[in-house]
Amino acid sequence: MSKKVKAFLYNFLGFVVIYLPTLYIVGEFTHLNGFWIPMTAFMVALLLAPKFQAIKTHNGEKIYMKWLFINGVKEIK
Repeated sequence: MSKKVKAFLYNFLGFVVIYLPTLYIVGEFTHLNGFWIPMTAFMVALLLAPKFQAIKTHNGEKIYMKWLFINGVKEIK
């Protein structure tokens, strides 16, 4: 599996892990209706989810992560 595919899957999983609980919380504890519940959960997950990117370096392709709660960029194995 290529590093780009792994980075895509990490992005997807990171988003889903934040989106689903947020969807439940927004649906249960706010007075939002209809379209606004998933849209609010989407925006929260978009802001809070870690971002992964595969970058080609002189040592080969590597995956890097940037997250709101971690300073700087971290290399992933």
